Amino acid sequence: MYRLIDDYLAQWHEDKYRKPLVIQGARQVGKTYAVLEFGRKHYDNVAYFNFQTSPILVKTFAEDLSPAYLLPILSHISRQTITKGRTLIVFDEVQLCERALTCLKYFCEEAPEYHVIAAGSLLGVAVNREKYAFSVGKVNRYTMYPMNMEEFLIALGEQDLVAQIKVCFTDHKPMPAALHELGLKLYRQYLVIGGLPEVVARFVETGDFTQVRHVQDTIQMDYLGDMSKYQDNANEIKKTRLTYGTIAVQLSKKNTRFQYKLIKKGARAAEYENAIQWLVTANLVHQVYRAEQIMKPLDNYKDIDDFKIFLSDMGLLCAQKDIRPDDVFFMEEELVEFKGGMIENYVDNQLTINGLRTTFWRNEKGTKEVDFVVSLDGKLIPIEAKNGDRVTSVSLNDYIKELKPAYAIRISRRNFGFENGIMLVPLYAVFCIK
Repeated sequence: MYRLIDDYLAQWHEDKYRKPLVIQGARQVGKTYAVLEFGRKHYDNVAYFNFQTSPILVKTFAEDLSPAYLLPILSHISRQTITKGRTLIVFDEVQLCERALTCLKYFCEEAPEYHVIAAGSLLGVAVNREKYAFSVGKVNRYTMYPMNMEEFLIALGEQDLVAQIKVCFTDHKPMPAALHELGLKLYRQYLVIGGLPEVVARFVETGDFTQVRHVQDTIQMDYLGDMSKYQDNANEIKKTRLTYGTIAVQLSKKNTRFQYKLIKKGARAAEYENAIQWLVTANLVHQVYRAEQIMKPLDNYKDIDDFKIFLSDMGLLCAQKDIRPDDVFFMEEELVEFKGGMIENYVDNQLTINGLRTTFWRNEKGTKEVDFVVSLDGKLIPIEAKNGDRVTSVSLNDYIKELKPAYAIRISRRNFGFENGIMLVPLYAVFCIK
């Protein structure tokens, strides 16, 4: 499968200032597959080390961290000749070995000619939990997410459609009607399937949504298991699971602002802020704050008490709420309360994967709200996301009148276009906003 990280890895390979690379991301987003495929294409051989399947490796790093000491031993363990610039060294599930993370500093300083990638699920959680440290400036870092809509379309063999979408986005010209309808159909499939590679691969192989849901449920159980594995306090484990399990409920409300009372009656911020932070650090959810003022940098003006939380994968969101594919394909009336939150979650996923930091805007009276505000080409751009094609934009219009952005973006089922300073982007083309 094509992944966005492929392009980044190719640039990293050629970068004369290259440092050891740390790839983090949630379980099952495709880190190991992407790295091994990259190694196969760009190197003579790959020396692969997995700290989960080979615990003896931890003892090796406990002895000495210098590359001069480690390289001959690693070569022997992997049965691979490790050659400067021609061998890719991969440390997988590196969160299980603190000293393996630390050794990256010494590869940067003492052996920069060796190409090293370290990858780990829940790496951010492990680092925070164990107080691990690798020196600032000694590694490159990359966060990997589930597949976005572009990667999903390519996995389904729709490369030509992706190319046409990009042209229409750039030129603000409508897609041919048949391709527009196809894009909307595939977008609805993405809502159900999501972007976890194993789930997408199962759909490509079988076309069976029952199989898709089975894989999703298995991954959800793995995530719940990780909450126990990487937390020592039984009470915190319970809070984290409760918080994770309520995201779909939060997004079913007309006001998708996160409400602690929906976790349980009487719940307070002080009780659950650690649980939320754990989920954010684990890359299982994304926390989006309200911007108190629309000024640069937006991070400086976030209201830490007013936020929304989105799941990192659309398929898991539908699985969590046990939504049937037909409910999404035909947007049944039973979903009316969930549609808005689901669309917001989807748009946030696509923007986050593209490296954009999202915030949202609400007026002082709390009567008007714009779903997202992002920085694009140095400009603060409001984004409204709607499920329909006949949309009214009272909140967006008020935002435009009050704050006068360079332009605005409206995401909906409508075709591409540009009207009254508003760029029209179909739901299937959000991946183009970067």
